Amino acid sequence: MRIVVLGAGVVGVSSAWYLARAGHDVTVVERQPTAGMETSFANGGQISVCHAEPWAGPKAPWKILQWLGEEDAPLLFRLKADWAQWRWGLRFLLECTPERARKNLQDLVRLGLYSRDALQALRAETGIQYDALTRGILHYYTDEAEFAAAVRAAALMREVGLDREIRNPAECMQIEPALAHSRRPIVGGTYTGSDESGDAMKFTQALAEKCREAGVRFLYDTDILGLAREGDRIGGVVVEPLAPERERQVLSADAVLVSMGSYSPLLLRPLGITLDVYPAKGYSATIPVREGDTAPSVAMTDDGSKIVFSRLGNRLRVAGTAEMNGYNLELNPVRCRALIERTREIFPLAGDFDAAEFWTGLRPSTPSNLPFIGRAGRFENLWLNTGHGTLGWTEACGSGKAVAELIDGRRPEVDFPFL
Repeated sequence: MRIVVLGAGVVGVSSAWYLARAGHDVTVVERQPTAGMETSFANGGQISVCHAEPWAGPKAPWKILQWLGEEDAPLLFRLKADWAQWRWGLRFLLECTPERARKNLQDLVRLGLYSRDALQALRAETGIQYDALTRGILHYYTDEAEFAAAVRAAALMREVGLDREIRNPAECMQIEPALAHSRRPIVGGTYTGSDESGDAMKFTQALAEKCREAGVRFLYDTDILGLAREGDRIGGVVVEPLAPERERQVLSADAVLVSMGSYSPLLLRPLGITLDVYPAKGYSATIPVREGDTAPSVAMTDDGSKIVFSRLGNRLRVAGTAEMNGYNLELNPVRCRALIERTREIFPLAGDFDAAEFWTGLRPSTPSNLPFIGRAGRFENLWLNTGHGTLGWTEACGSGKAVAELIDGRRPEVDFPFL
């Protein structure tokens, strides 16, 4: 089949790889000059099945109310006259029951495990390099109540096959000696030795090159204007290059796969499809690590501050927080400063903080944290692979492999609520 993939982030490129491997004629359309330049560009860098706890849970509404008005809050709602934001928020509340939260966690862990296996197989096959580390991920805690909640969550994750084990403070420091310099006492942690880290942008661009070698066509610097509807089918994709001539054209396709992250709902709305994906603006700081600095070499998660740390070669990536503020991409200096202050508090000798580079990107979040993977409504040849929120890098390979199998008419091996 002729398949057009919309979006060249980590999810879109992974999908293109598996579709090409299945023998399809694949074209990827991307508005940026190359792959991995938006949400995949400077994210947290973790393949973190252990981080698959959905945001929506019994305690979430109260935490959000406590954080309202706090400019550096881990999850900040900037309430707007935007029906999409309010609808998303209402559906988020429906997902906060204990039963829904438990079911969503189980589904996320299953998809994460499946995806991590797919990434490891892809890496072994292609040999691509992206500053990968396979030293696991350690969640550490500086608050006793948060640690107690983590112990309960870890037990649920072990029930569905994830090796998230409890560790005392001494064991945490044995796993990552840089914690010994923390200015806040570490009260405990949970460790998932099978999780990984790596640079999502480097991975995406390296895999895009492998796709190109396999015959995938990439149309960069090209705007996606809409989908050409023909009854209950999509006949093609209306695109326009960003070059001076700007000649609009329609790319005909047997199937179209939408992997445009937070922008997916905007493309689908004219077709009468309402997709509960809303942008959650995340922040990151990339700190140079110099010779003699004491930066963590194991990927870390600070659950209390909702911040992750990943060692990417001679860089330390610090990322986290979520700001529900529509499609705004302005860097908020307060939230940038909060990343650096927390890093200085836990890892005061980690690197050259004054040379940190800041970035923000829009994570395509759903109320349940479950991505939309599968056929889009009544359109028989329109497919979705979007809405992965903070877990796009974690779930990319598994989602791409699964959607390729669905398009081929096969059922993926993973137990997941596909569309």
